[in-house]
Amino acid sequence: MGQIKSAGVTAPRLPSTFSSLRHRNFRLWFIGQTLSLVGTWMQSVAQGWLVFQLTGSDLALGVVSFIGSLPTLFLMLPAGALADRIPRRRVLLVTQTVMMLLAFILAILAAARVLQIWHIGVLAGCLGIANSFDAPARQAMAVEMVEDRADLTNAIALNSTIFNLARVVGPAIGGVVLAAVGAAWCFTLNGLSFLAVLVALLMMRLPQVHQEVRTDPITLQVAEGIKYVWQTPVVRSATAIVTVASLFGFSYAVLLPAFAVDVLHVGEAGLGALNTAVGIGALVGSLIVASLTRFRRKGLLLVGGSILFPAALFIFAFSHSLWLSLAALSVIGVAFVTQNSMANTLIQTVVPDKLRGRVMAVYMLMFFGTTPFASLQAGAIAQAFGSAAGVAVGAGIALVFALSVLIWVPSLRRVEF
Repeated sequence: MGQIKSAGVTAPRLPSTFSSLRHRNFRLWFIGQTLSLVGTWMQSVAQGWLVFQLTGSDLALGVVSFIGSLPTLFLMLPAGALADRIPRRRVLLVTQTVMMLLAFILAILAAARVLQIWHIGVLAGCLGIANSFDAPARQAMAVEMVEDRADLTNAIALNSTIFNLARVVGPAIGGVVLAAVGAAWCFTLNGLSFLAVLVALLMMRLPQVHQEVRTDPITLQVAEGIKYVWQTPVVRSATAIVTVASLFGFSYAVLLPAFAVDVLHVGEAGLGALNTAVGIGALVGSLIVASLTRFRRKGLLLVGGSILFPAALFIFAFSHSLWLSLAALSVIGVAFVTQNSMANTLIQTVVPDKLRGRVMAVYMLMFFGTTPFASLQAGAIAQAFGSAAGVAVGAGIALVFALSVLIWVPSLRRVEF
């Protein structure tokens, strides 16, 4: 595996941790997306709580997550080809508007006290369709928002910071709002939060990007992206790590409401605290990654994060102490975001622009597309053997794979970019 090297440039008058914020378009995105994602996490907390209240079932939590993620299996790769053919901002304006409307529909049903489990399932499926087109366009657009490629690594890391800053604030606010005035207000505030990212997109002054006019079948265009991932060893290895961690490790998030109620006995506010602990750890991890722009051995960070993540999951799975669970979830947040930020940065560093949408679609498919199966297997195991088993089984598989990569693919931990 060859080395990947990129020059590091420190933006004037900005610490290297935030160097990409010197670009106006990225500043707009950072602010708008942060506000929007705060709303998204509020909705996530409220929706999980309602599902568990309506059904009392671990399996139902997994099924709703399965429905919401299923569209990515069929739509993510064609959506990546679409992102290489039409302006990515146009795609995002449509997808973000659709997601805003879905949040308002959920809010109206909850406020009218007619919300049923099938409503949540249908709306989760519609949201999954919108996310399938949103994710590859959003990832591929990063290079358009940062004029200087030397700031790309930092921008990708700060994109993770956006997500995790929202994860700190959103669940905390969501838990308070849920307990104080109910789920309908969580959904309403999420709908309003999409206005921030829509305004940011409209205010951007983006460069003209030449996008190839293609007349060949979209299946061939998709195949080009898959072929590139498979034939590029560093991209293939990074994608495999993310796939296994997402498939067998990240399913713990689906079971958090069950842990809050049945294991830790902490209720709505405790559920918000559990989500917030992950977010705090992930935020710290994002800032660490953003600060390490000049650190060359990023492959070592990628492999290290992939091992630490499932190891911390084991601790959480068998903990009956709220404080130990919060500490373990914080470590999970640090490890997961370190692993995925490094994988994302590595892939974006090497992929050619003409393939960016399709390659990022493959990456996002492995990141999100595995969620339906992860959710079902975790929910089914938890229903049969308890919540701890639902998390521990997946953690064990992820840990074995990560250690195998450490032993059998030593070139990955030595890669520099």
